[in-house]
Amino acid sequence: MKSSEWHTSAKTRWEDNADHWHSKSVDMWTAGSRKAVIPFFVKYIGDARTVADLGCGDGYGSYLLYEKGFAVTGMDFSKKMVEIAKKQERGNLSFVQGDLRSLPFQDEQFDAVMAINSVEWTEYPLHTLNEIERVVDKDGYICIGLLGPTAHPRENAYPRLHGEEAICNTMMPWELEMLARDKGWKKIGEDWVYKKGVKPSLTDPLSNELKQALTFMTLFMFQK
Repeated sequence: MKSSEWHTSAKTRWEDNADHWHSKSVDMWTAGSRKAVIPFFVKYIGDARTVADLGCGDGYGSYLLYEKGFAVTGMDFSKKMVEIAKKQERGNLSFVQGDLRSLPFQDEQFDAVMAINSVEWTEYPLHTLNEIERVVDKDGYICIGLLGPTAHPRENAYPRLHGEEAICNTMMPWELEMLARDKGWKKIGEDWVYKKGVKPSLTDPLSNELKQALTFMTLFMFQK
């Protein structure tokens, strides 16, 4: 698949999914797979105040950051998602339509970036990380949530095994960690989100590598 075709297919996928996503978003952020994200972000973010939420979807995660006192700009490449998100706009919370391949922001514009389950939907993750790095201030923070091996959305990558078009890359958490290390980012935090039924008593004794192998999502906090 050509890069432009990947982009168009992924965008269509999320345009079509916007209403369904919005219907379950609050539950995901408050009780489901994303409930650990905001506490994790706040724990490591230091004195950062300006945040870009890249791949913000319907904007509820951005709103939760705003409630914590951050000035937040949410960005998504789905026009419909952004239309839904804009209904929450207020003083220090705004939303724009944009593309992770070429972020519509100035160099070093933000103290921090949050990108939860959005890097997976780009064809060239390293290019995306370079763009994220560009818009983060010196010594700024980069929080990335990457789908783990057990995540159901990874089925969007399965067609590649038949030589067919796919719109989800297969990058594993350990590969993201290696890319970040190659770029000189410092990992300052990591957490793991598992599917329902996985007890902490079973995973706490495991190494980070084994925890990543069992996750629905691995959360990373890097410092540029």
